[in-house]
Amino acid sequence: MRILVVEDEEAIADIIATKLRAEKYEVDISFDGEEGLYNALSNIYDLIILDIMLPKMNGIEILKEVKENNINAKIIMLTAKSGLDDKLSCFDTGANDYVTKPFHIEELIARVNVQLRVKENNKVKDILEYSDLSLNIRTSTLTCLETSESINIPYREFLLLEYFMNNREQIISKEQLYDKVWGIESDYESNNLEAYLSFLRKKLKVIGSKVNIKAVRNLGYKMEG
Repeated sequence: MRILVVEDEEAIADIIATKLRAEKYEVDISFDGEEGLYNALSNIYDLIILDIMLPKMNGIEILKEVKENNINAKIIMLTAKSGLDDKLSCFDTGANDYVTKPFHIEELIARVNVQLRVKENNKVKDILEYSDLSLNIRTSTLTCLETSESINIPYREFLLLEYFMNNREQIISKEQLYDKVWGIESDYESNNLEAYLSFLRKKLKVIGSKVNIKAVRNLGYKMEG
């Protein structure tokens, strides 16, 4: 699972990120509000840890934008503000949890685990379906419902396919796909995405699916079935 930490105090952000990575989460960091909002709106994160007092844009403004854009990440507010009104304002705006500074890192990690466990438990099933496709999340097995043919999907192709199936018939930019599969802070080759999309298209043909991933000129890609 991928987590975004939006925190302008680098020492705190690094401590949080290090601990989360030790827990096997993938973590990106934004050190100001504008970058934090930009990354949050990519919709690639399962959870966002969001400071309130940030340069360029505060956490409440980011929270409002995230909710208005129907981003489905869980949000944990992290702030020195401990007043009841501040907490209620965050919860009313859509935050899932609220942690005040100073905090114990173990408590924050526990709260992260709780939120992500709730998110997992809210999934009705471990199967994603679109058109004639059925993707088993646990086994990474893709099945064509029309032909009953199945194939196992390698890790990065699985991340791409899962993202397309969760954003069905929407145009997804190259940047969103890069960030989802390789991470915002990673260095990737420009031809990596095309190669993995080609692998994925071939697998769709192998199992006899009518679904295709089409390039949309100057915009990105779209899954159609």
